[in-house]
Amino acid sequence: MRSLLTDAAHTLVPPKGDRHGPLPPLMLALTVVTGLVDAVSYLALGHVFVANMTGNVVFLGFALAGAQTLSVLASVVALAAFLTGALTGGRLGTLFAGHRGNLLKTATAAQTVLVAVTVAVTAVAAGRVTTGVEYTLIVCLGLAMGLQNAVARRLGVPDLTTTVLTLTLTGLAADSPAAGGAAPRPGRRILSVLAMLLGALVGAELVLHGHLVSTLVLCLLLLAVTSVLTHRLSAGDPVWTRPPS
Repeated sequence: MRSLLTDAAHTLVPPKGDRHGPLPPLMLALTVVTGLVDAVSYLALGHVFVANMTGNVVFLGFALAGAQTLSVLASVVALAAFLTGALTGGRLGTLFAGHRGNLLKTATAAQTVLVAVTVAVTAVAAGRVTTGVEYTLIVCLGLAMGLQNAVARRLGVPDLTTTVLTLTLTGLAADSPAAGGAAPRPGRRILSVLAMLLGALVGAELVLHGHLVSTLVLCLLLLAVTSVLTHRLSAGDPVWTRPPS
C-alpha cells in the first residue's frame, strides 16, 4: 500500500529530475479527455467509438452481421478518421523527435482546434445530432484521438497510453505480488484507470442529461490547458523533453 501511494504521488507530482517530468499528470488529463470523448461518441453518435478502436472493430463486425443498433458506415468512418489522425501523429513524432515538449504541445493544440470545430457545430445545431452533425463529430473526434494515441506512443511514458487500458489492467494483475511480480508503477496504473473512469462518468452524466455541447467544451478546455501548460513547462528544454532512452 505504501509503494502504491508513493507511486501515485510521484505520478501526480513528479520529483525534481524525474526523466518524464510533468508528462505523467499531463497524460492523465488526456486520459480523462478520452473518457469524455467516448461517452460522446457512444451515447450521442449512434453507438460508435472514436478512441477505443478495439471496441470499434468489434462493433463493425456486429454491424456487418446485421446488428440493428450499429452502423457499418459510422464504424468505418471512425476507423478511417482515427488512422488518419494516427498517421498525422506519427509525422509529428518524426518532426519533433528530439523534443517531447514540443511534440505534446503541438499535438494538443491541433486537438484543441479539432474539438473547437465540434463545439461550434453542435452549438449551431443547438445540441441536435443530425446526420451532418454526427459525421462531423465522428471525423473530428476520430482525428483527434488517433493523433493523441500516436503521440502518446512516441512520448514513451510507461502505462500512460491515454486511450487503451487493456494492457494497463493486465499489467496491474499479472505483475502484482499475488502473481509473483514486482508490481512496478501500481499507483500510476490505477490512476490511469481512474482517469478514464472519471472522464466516462462525467461525460455520460452530461450527455445523458442533454449537455452535449458542455461535454465537448470540457474536452476543449482540458486540451487547451494541457497545451499551454506543456508550452510553459518545456521552456528552457528541461531534461524530460529529451526522447525516452
